Amino acid sequence: MTARTRAELATAERIVVKVGSSSISGESSWRIPMIVHALASAHGRGCEIVLVSSGAIATGIPFLDLDARPTDLATQQAAAAVGQNILVYRYQEAMRPFKVVAGQVLLTTGDLENSMSRSNARRAMERLLGLRILPIVNENDTVATQEIRFGDNDRLAALVAQLIQADALVLLSDIEALYTKPPTEPDAEPIELIAADADLAGLEFGATVVNSVGTGGAATKVSAARLAAASGIGVLVTSADLVADALNGRDIGTWFEPAETAAV
Repeated sequence: MTARTRAELATAERIVVKVGSSSISGESSWRIPMIVHALASAHGRGCEIVLVSSGAIATGIPFLDLDARPTDLATQQAAAAVGQNILVYRYQEAMRPFKVVAGQVLLTTGDLENSMSRSNARRAMERLLGLRILPIVNENDTVATQEIRFGDNDRLAALVAQLIQADALVLLSDIEALYTKPPTEPDAEPIELIAADADLAGLEFGATVVNSVGTGGAATKVSAARLAAASGIGVLVTSADLVADALNGRDIGTWFEPAETAAV
């Protein structure tokens, strides 16, 4: 049943959780066991958890002896191929003490735009969840081209939540909540609730206003959250460090109220 409030995350039956590269790669890789502990706790109470995790390219970079993120597509794809393998290994090792098994699912935009591929993806995800496997989803950066990429995993997470009809979506960020202005400004205020019919034009999130074109950060989270909420899926945006509190329904972050009637 759809989580209508953040408190209902504690009893939701199916939740998609998304975490970004900056939270789990490089010097931040220490968060993986912490995040897994929270996911395993929810999994242990019977919740079906799907993790959408960025970080393949960022994880692969040091193993290719690169000093910085590559700018050419071929090297990005190579870094993703190496990094995805290591990333899933790290997640599985963290899950081992909880006796939770991970399953890797890599998607492209074509997989969700083509009706047959979309049906296949849904069937595979449903079967994994039915077997009590925890799917780890990422964009298939090894084969995706610049023209057919999702662009950010916030949007991918919203589409996956729609695909499997999740009860809620949790978008983990670097900050505890969304703010009325960039949080570095002194008059910025945290936003606790965004109603399903709220007009966000003119509000700023991070360095980008909502109605402009954003390529990452808070603006993409707002866009993805509105996409999922319009489909009747409640969305929480909060810090990766608060993932356990989020899944236990604590009063944290910014809650996007789900629409009563899902948009077509």
